[in-house]
Amino acid sequence: MGKVVAAAVTVVSLAALGGGAAPPRAGGGACTLAPGALTVDDLPAGSSVLDCAAVGRLVTHSGAGVTVPGPGMKVSVDALTEDGSLHGFTLAVAADGTVSYGDLTHADTDADAASAHARTSVAAAPGRARAACADDAYATAGHKEYDTYEWFLGDGTLPGNLAPDDARRALEDAIGTITASRNDCGFGDTVTAKARFLSRTGNEADIDRDARCMARDGVSVWDAGDLSGGVVATTCSWSRAVSGGPDSLREADVRFNTRDHTFTDHPGEACSNTYDLRSVATHEAGHVFGLAHVGESHESQTMYTNSFACSTAARTLGRGDVLGLRSLY
Repeated sequence: MGKVVAAAVTVVSLAALGGGAAPPRAGGGACTLAPGALTVDDLPAGSSVLDCAAVGRLVTHSGAGVTVPGPGMKVSVDALTEDGSLHGFTLAVAADGTVSYGDLTHADTDADAASAHARTSVAAAPGRARAACADDAYATAGHKEYDTYEWFLGDGTLPGNLAPDDARRALEDAIGTITASRNDCGFGDTVTAKARFLSRTGNEADIDRDARCMARDGVSVWDAGDLSGGVVATTCSWSRAVSGGPDSLREADVRFNTRDHTFTDHPGEACSNTYDLRSVATHEAGHVFGLAHVGESHESQTMYTNSFACSTAARTLGRGDVLGLRSLY
């Protein structure tokens, strides 16, 4: 069996970065934050990013790192790592500047209700993978693309050393698996999600070397580069609050770690410790369009927390993946 890869975020050491301060008072009032990276204890839920002048500051939790957005925005990070660890982190800022984090053990603050759906299915077959078309587990992340996800391809080296046209086709196919809910279960496509490739760009994904979400530039970029050694790929998503519905996606960037890991578009029998580009990209595209992770016993789903080197199974969706998309679109 191939190497297990789990959705996670790279570990950030607060001590190494400096930072920390007495927690600001919840419910408003002036506060002072120390320089450097902050933790969720430094900027607790209920505090104001306006009173604390926290917009643009880096906040970390259990290995995750996101840059505080402005009022009415939410940012979340999801990364695949080779060691099988799982972390999730989302920071939301209400229109009045109030911070919320939700369940910090999940990949998104708004995933709780849908994750309960997945957990219900876990109990039915603990420790055992199910057939992709028999498992209805899914979880959603609290955002969706209401219009068309327009994305760019970075102008640097690409995963698998593919030529730009070949990389674009591979990534378009992976994104298309999500927008067309492509599956081998006989489910027709009722999903209305749309995507369009625009061009190559000199802009980079707003993700730093430690796989943390930086301030967004308004351009959704898929690229490759240097991430922490254990990270295989990372997605950062930014969305704006919508009354009565999932947040509206504003930008989603994806980066593949080509410094420490290898990718291929054609894994074969001789494949070893190499990641199938389309499988990883389909999983990341699921995050872009609002799907979150499902865990134990759901290995057959594309949005399972783990992926496997050299496997192409995640190129098509399972029953739960399709149901999750249908719940959003």
